Amino acid sequence: MSLLDRITSWLTPAKPLSAEMLHYQTPPEADQQYRLHLRIENDGRGLLVVNASTVLHLNQTATEYARLLILGKDEEEAAETIADRYHVNRERAKEDFNELKDHILTLATTVDLDPVTYLNMERAEPFSAETTAPYRVDLALTYVIDESGTLDPEARRRVEEELSTEGWKVALENLWNRGVPHVCFTGGEPTLRDDLVELIQYAEEQGMVSGLLTNGRKLADQAVMDELLLSGLDHVQFTLTSHLADVHDATVGVEGAWEKTDQGLKNAIAGDIYVVVHVVVTPENAEMIEETIIYLDEQDVPAVALSAPLRTAETDEEAAEMKEALERAEEAAHRHGLTLVWDLAAPYSRVNPVEVEGDLEPERVIRQYLYVEPDGDVLPAQGYNVVLGNLLSDPWHNIWDHPERKKLVERTAS
Repeated sequence: MSLLDRITSWLTPAKPLSAEMLHYQTPPEADQQYRLHLRIENDGRGLLVVNASTVLHLNQTATEYARLLILGKDEEEAAETIADRYHVNRERAKEDFNELKDHILTLATTVDLDPVTYLNMERAEPFSAETTAPYRVDLALTYVIDESGTLDPEARRRVEEELSTEGWKVALENLWNRGVPHVCFTGGEPTLRDDLVELIQYAEEQGMVSGLLTNGRKLADQAVMDELLLSGLDHVQFTLTSHLADVHDATVGVEGAWEKTDQGLKNAIAGDIYVVVHVVVTPENAEMIEETIIYLDEQDVPAVALSAPLRTAETDEEAAEMKEALERAEEAAHRHGLTLVWDLAAPYSRVNPVEVEGDLEPERVIRQYLYVEPDGDVLPAQGYNVVLGNLLSDPWHNIWDHPERKKLVERTAS
């Protein structure tokens, strides 16, 4: 190679790895048992799933280290590969490899983690580019909201049937085969499905991180909570409107709802699972919203999601009041050390998760998530009523590369 060619090779960024999925399982005799799933994108960035419980977003360099780890390379082999590709000092490459390995091992042996996290190594920003598959898919198992079979009044009336247990298993398998690392079971009220635990177990067997969005009333039964804890469920999100029973019950329209939701929340916090509470700001709870955040802190809730359906406000004054309450709730969450989760899913209702006053922008929802209705029809996101296809009957590329979805991505990004 000529001197000019060598200089050019030093200055040219390393070509990203090819897109692929890799899996690693520690051998049975290993002292520390864990498993890893790595999805590499076309641009070289990656998603690493640790123990089917935590998704790590990785930049190109960290992705390459993770790939070498999964392939069983030792520190010397990894350092040589990275040093050659990126023209860096071999000792530095070795240190970085060991740092990533230690970080992953720590995550693999720690319980009750945030289901989505980021490495400190040149943090990779999510949502910044199109990917081969979404980061998360929200699965609306049912639009039924109570034991009597009442259909959510805001749900799409054309959904006349729900997928069977086997149908949802096929859907989960299809998503995993396409590289989707994270699913959230939502509704309606998903705990009304008798096969919920079976579906969570199936997702975990595939290697997926799984979450549950619920009103929490079923989880007041400790036996139900225990079954969910043993199923492989990784995180649960409760919907709560107030720490006051009468306000919460009036908002959801069910007498005695608060007592059951509160007990379900306590059962989940006592269990080994990551808990998020979604607080919906309304005109009815705006005045005491800070007290609700304080109450959640007193219950040892680690994270809170906040939203306000501003489009439902009857007057500009009412909308302004809700927005101001949302800001006060955010400040209260910061003061009390609660993690703010903006990247939330939500049950199908008048509360559209896109209407979150925070860092989550509409194009991010459209770009990196999908929403599946009870019959398997796929929407770009909850609230975007454009059917891209059916998860069981249509090819994946027809869904992910659907012209209407592309238009939405372009429109929301402009």
